[in-house]
Amino acid sequence: MGFETFERIDSPTGATLALRSELATSEARAIVVICHGLAEHSARYATFARLLSSRFYHAYAPDHRGHGETTAPGAELGRFAERNGAERVVEDISFVRDLAASRHPGLPIILFGHSMGGMIATAAAEASPDRYDALAVWNSSLNPGAAGQVGMLLLKAERFFKGSDVPSRLGPSLTFDAWAKTVRGAKTPFDWLSHDAAQVARYVADPLCGFDASVSMWIDVISLADRAGTKTQLARLGPNLPVNLVGGGEDPATNGGRAMTWLAERMRSLGMMNVQLTLYPGMRHETLNEVGAEEAMKAFVAWADGVTSRLA
Repeated sequence: MGFETFERIDSPTGATLALRSELATSEARAIVVICHGLAEHSARYATFARLLSSRFYHAYAPDHRGHGETTAPGAELGRFAERNGAERVVEDISFVRDLAASRHPGLPIILFGHSMGGMIATAAAEASPDRYDALAVWNSSLNPGAAGQVGMLLLKAERFFKGSDVPSRLGPSLTFDAWAKTVRGAKTPFDWLSHDAAQVARYVADPLCGFDASVSMWIDVISLADRAGTKTQLARLGPNLPVNLVGGGEDPATNGGRAMTWLAERMRSLGMMNVQLTLYPGMRHETLNEVGAEEAMKAFVAWADGVTSRLA
């Protein structure tokens, strides 16, 4: 089963966004806008959206540029845009937020992002901090550090020699391929995503997952992470924004969840008083598709209930 509703909407950025939504089964408490990760798409969040719907939340989930069924000029699968891709994808999320808010006026807006989606969600909240009531960032590294700087230099060299709109060989070798090597006895290159073999098999079989992102998309993703995680940008979120951070203790993409701890500590050092961090020791990268995902999803709803109760 997928989302209740699928539609195509034209964003002011020029993209035609594939948008999935699941409306609350009774009077809604809030809207949750979902930002998916790299090399996947929003349909993979249907189970999460159905739970939100059953617990009185409207869920809206677009396919980002260069992903899923979204189309845009110069943004084929694996590419955000010909130029300014990071800015365009954040603007698209702002548009989805406004569309959802116009359909359900007066409801709080919770922005949720997994992995790359966490970078996009954080950047969107930083761009318009007064337009979001809470932020959730799961399994996302906003601290590229020295490795990220080296990776950026290598990617720019790859762009110089190969161009920006071709699949990158360096991006996967520095990330997906390296993370795959951390899983002993792996049966697929994507076992690092989850212990749930059935979920991994679905990912591998999905033609819209695991694709080769372009050189430009990898550069955009690192740029998003690097900028969104700076103290200057995080400080824009303000001291009172409720933040929900989740990581997996066996997630190689976040260094065993350490990237989430780093983000929590950085936010708290800036005076953010409502930062909740949860690390699931036995989980890998995709918390929503892991063994024990139901527990994590219910914990998110409990956090969101607390947020919306305080806003009422």
